[in-house]
Amino acid sequence: MTSYLLRRIGQAIAVLIGVILIMFILTHLLPGGPARAVLGAKATPEAVAGFNAAHGLDQPLWRQFIDFFVQLLQGNLGHSYARNQAVTEMVIQYLPRSAMLLFIAYTLALAIGIPLGIFQAVRRNRPSDYTLTGLSFIFYSMPSFLVGFLLIAIFAIRFKVFPPAAPAAGSVWAILAQPRGLVLPVVTIAVISIASYSRYMRSSALENLALDYIRTARAKGANTRLVISRHLLRNAMLPIVTMVGLSLPNVIAGALVTEQVFNYPGMGLMFLKAAYVQDYPVMMGFAVCVGTATVVGSLLADIAYGVLDPRVRLAVKPT
Repeated sequence: MTSYLLRRIGQAIAVLIGVILIMFILTHLLPGGPARAVLGAKATPEAVAGFNAAHGLDQPLWRQFIDFFVQLLQGNLGHSYARNQAVTEMVIQYLPRSAMLLFIAYTLALAIGIPLGIFQAVRRNRPSDYTLTGLSFIFYSMPSFLVGFLLIAIFAIRFKVFPPAAPAAGSVWAILAQPRGLVLPVVTIAVISIASYSRYMRSSALENLALDYIRTARAKGANTRLVISRHLLRNAMLPIVTMVGLSLPNVIAGALVTEQVFNYPGMGLMFLKAAYVQDYPVMMGFAVCVGTATVVGSLLADIAYGVLDPRVRLAVKPT
């Protein structure tokens, strides 16, 4: 297992470096540049040249990337042009809020989606299965911003049950102290994941229900609840474990839009504001955080897969 973990960590580091390099190139290919964004469209060429020289933007792109990567290894994500603040400080300020929102939404999605998928598999081809399958397809195909607007229109404007905007507090604990304001953003992120997880769980459970070990357990007289809890659940969970790790980028993308819809003070809103003014250091800081979270999520999914399935051999066999 140690050799497997070392190999996977090495692969994760290589992938993360590649992601950072691609994002660095893409952000610097944006038209206009940070000088025009900060100084204005009518800035003189002399002012633009001075700004670029002061921030190292007149260097070749490969040199800028090396300087950025060296600073990154020291924990320095750069300095925001627009806000005149260290990007590391901004990440420390905004990241816990987004992490808390994603954690609640992820937990809710798994807690509902997994039992829902098993329920559909057990009641296959019944009216309840058809109804839940139809709802899953509807929510799975809906973009997160549309879900958010519909929830605001129904529960904030029509019935006035929840506020239309998320809490604007500065800390995680202050946001948690206003739970009503978190309901709509959390549901917006979770509802699409619930539809996805329930569909995958249903397919995995149906596949396992047709296997010999399930028929053997039933032949020995085990009731349905025991078969599901002791035999079916663990084996049917394997695809979900992989999916949770790999779906993290999509969930983060949905959270980015959701934070904009509900004006939630998280990393997504920080990134969008930086993108409007082409604040490269902030955009790169967001890309580093998302890339790291994605790679770590995939690595944890691989480890959890091996823990759940003893047949998986984590040790690398010599060829």
